[in-house]
Amino acid sequence: MHSSQTLEFTLTWRQSFDALGTAFYNSVQPTPLSRVHWVARNKKLAAQLGWPEYLWQREDLLSALSGNSVLPGSQPFASVYSGHQFGVWAGQLGDGRALSFGVLQTAIGAQEFQLKGAGLTPYSRMGDGRAVLRSSIREFLCSEAMYGLGIPTTRAFSLCGSPDRVLREEVETAAVVTRVAPSFLRFGHLQHFASNGDTASLQALVDHCIEQHFPHLLAVQTGAPRYTAFLAHVTRLTAELLAKWQAVGFCHGVMNTDNMSLLGLTIDYGPFQFLDGFDPGHICNHSDHQGRYAYARQPQVAYWNLFCLGQAMLPLIHDQDMAVAALETFKTDYPLLADHAFAAKLGLEGSHADDHGLIESLLNTLAVEKTDFTIFWRRLSHATGLLSAQPPAQAFEKVRDLFINHEGWDRWLPAYLLRLQAQDLPQTGERMLKTNPKFVLRNHLGEQAIQQAKIGDFSGVDHLLTVLQAPFDEHPAFEQFAGFPPHWASSISISCSS
Repeated sequence: MHSSQTLEFTLTWRQSFDALGTAFYNSVQPTPLSRVHWVARNKKLAAQLGWPEYLWQREDLLSALSGNSVLPGSQPFASVYSGHQFGVWAGQLGDGRALSFGVLQTAIGAQEFQLKGAGLTPYSRMGDGRAVLRSSIREFLCSEAMYGLGIPTTRAFSLCGSPDRVLREEVETAAVVTRVAPSFLRFGHLQHFASNGDTASLQALVDHCIEQHFPHLLAVQTGAPRYTAFLAHVTRLTAELLAKWQAVGFCHGVMNTDNMSLLGLTIDYGPFQFLDGFDPGHICNHSDHQGRYAYARQPQVAYWNLFCLGQAMLPLIHDQDMAVAALETFKTDYPLLADHAFAAKLGLEGSHADDHGLIESLLNTLAVEKTDFTIFWRRLSHATGLLSAQPPAQAFEKVRDLFINHEGWDRWLPAYLLRLQAQDLPQTGERMLKTNPKFVLRNHLGEQAIQQAKIGDFSGVDHLLTVLQAPFDEHPAFEQFAGFPPHWASSISISCSS
């Protein structure tokens, strides 16, 4: 058990806001849980960070990552932020159930470690500071699913459980996720100080973010030009993130400004969903009664959120026209990035003037019948690779079978075949298989793993983690995770508490 050895890394912790002062955070001790145990451990991430394998066997690591003790050298804290929730200004928010240890130097650079569900903080408001096993499994798995898909995201290091009871819609058991990211800074951090008229703290926080995360901007002239460049850079990162979300059919579900990362990461996994059938109007959050965060609206919501960020930055930029010009780049960047992402899914080489029309026509065809999004793209990848050896009718037979009414598909296919004429088709198919995943974290898969975990069987979580960390591989032993969703999947209800 290596009980005589002490945990490494005790001398490299530093606070995320150590140079800024206590206006940005409150020191908080985690609240212990009883009879804690491992639910899942991300050994792949641990290896990437440079953590030795034996540490997983140490009881003091389990204790620290469940919030029952504090890692040597760390000083847990919760940060303050504000934000818009469902388009309405909510005022002060903050880390209501998250505690950061601080920043650790690792083999992949500086990373902030954060416990989610470790108890009350000064920002818990009416909450209890806890997370439940159900939502924690979803966050643990989806963080790694997104990373496996190549989408910027916070990571999940570990998941601990406890029999302690937590009340949500029903009584559930407690859990704690350890999250890892270069930073958990959000749009809402800047909004908080701007809304309070605290320009000095706003400037200090932006300067800190630039120095720690965007050092290339230090070459830009200080003052308004640098802060405008910062806003433009965050706008670009957000456009890149949204294009990747849309391309895999990912619905975040609660894109409040306090859930938007300044680093362009996917953050705060709550009522998320990967689309089953392709429905642009799909709403994955049953708390979203107006459909504000429907799949097709996500890019526009991101743009709106960026304008909120721009408003917060005005005390530093001073010139509204400069701020708007930085933000308006989203309107040109996002469509190009989205077209590029979908062109890659189609295996298209180069760029043709008609590509956007080809993409839109296909998406409209999929939407008419709500064709299964992930299975369609995977079958299309296999079919395209067969074209050099089989006639189109034979190669695309399994793709055509996905449509009840074949007319739309039959109209679209000739234009696609014409576009592929000059390409090496086997290579195109192979490239598409590395772009269109076989596995995504469908809601019903997560639900099955959750139900197993509730009775103490965590094998479903481990098996899903295996395929989601390598979603483009075949994994023949887990073929059941790549099938169509069962009928009951559409009845799964996911809310903000999820």
